[in-house]
Amino acid sequence: MSLLSDLINLNLSDITDKVIAEYIWVGGSGMDMRSKARTLPGPVRDPSGLPKWNYDGSSTGQAPGEDSEVIYIHKPFQDPFRRGSNILVMCDAYTPAGEPIPTNKRNNAAKIFGHPDVAAEEPWYGIKQEYTLLQKDVQWPLGWPLGGFLGHKGPYYCGTGANKAFGRDIVDSHYKACIYAGFNISGMNPEVMPGQWEFQVGPSIGISAADELWEARYILERISEIAGVVLSFDPKPIPGDWNGAGAHTNYSTKSMRDDGGYEVIKAAIAKLEKRHKEHIAAYGEGNERRLTGHDETADMNSLLWGVANRGASVRVGRDTEKAGKGYFEDRRPASNMDPYVVTSMIADTTILWKP
Repeated sequence: MSLLSDLINLNLSDITDKVIAEYIWVGGSGMDMRSKARTLPGPVRDPSGLPKWNYDGSSTGQAPGEDSEVIYIHKPFQDPFRRGSNILVMCDAYTPAGEPIPTNKRNNAAKIFGHPDVAAEEPWYGIKQEYTLLQKDVQWPLGWPLGGFLGHKGPYYCGTGANKAFGRDIVDSHYKACIYAGFNISGMNPEVMPGQWEFQVGPSIGISAADELWEARYILERISEIAGVVLSFDPKPIPGDWNGAGAHTNYSTKSMRDDGGYEVIKAAIAKLEKRHKEHIAAYGEGNERRLTGHDETADMNSLLWGVANRGASVRVGRDTEKAGKGYFEDRRPASNMDPYVVTSMIADTTILWKP
């Protein structure tokens, strides 16, 4: 084992009570993730025990140079990289005056999830995050010949074998790291396009689903960095007859999960249909390249729903139809969507909005 490996794997708890907190936030593009580390005098589990901090917002595209300090609010997870009592701290950002900055989508989501009518419905989410692993120097999918293509889709979805699944070591490391971190990751699988994978977060209640998805994205970025592979959330990384990448969002409320919930689900979908254009506009940049009506998508210009239909905008499971209660899947969000926006918008439309 090299000296570098020895140093990376140092267990600080053997010699000190001090811990390292890695503060993480969403950068100015709305998708780039930033972080920096801070030494704390001892273990911290409650967010109220974490010190507020600041960063140079002018260097992340989030604040002008003359007013560049942005304050953090926090949510801690176990750090799978440093391990021990060290933590990852998910943050949202504010101006020095206490106003949420434009890229802080969590603030508005917290207001929606904090509304008494929403809280009473206990909204559950399961988010299926698709992504593509790219070769670092050529920005081409992992496992593909340089500048070339593999055989037509078919053998790759949930496939096994060196000629079908590319990057499983990265994906499996991510899966275990998320479980170690302490949040609700419920599965993973290879996707239809080779080099493309999916993990699922949830079921999680309210805003915690979005917190956990952002944290899972950060951990995946770090593992991809270690592996020397580029992580892409582009909703259509390869043009043509290849599936794009989405973030399908399973959703239910207490009323949907109770007896008679199927009628509540149909009423909710009817409300989503009335605000379809508004949702599409907020569901991820470049989504028009993915939602074409082909490759397991519905055309983005209208909302189509159906039972067990993976080509629909909104899919209701066969088990939900049979039981007369359950959940539905919004298949419109792109892989690069902001989960704070998508989850809170679904709750707002289906619970709070009165057409």
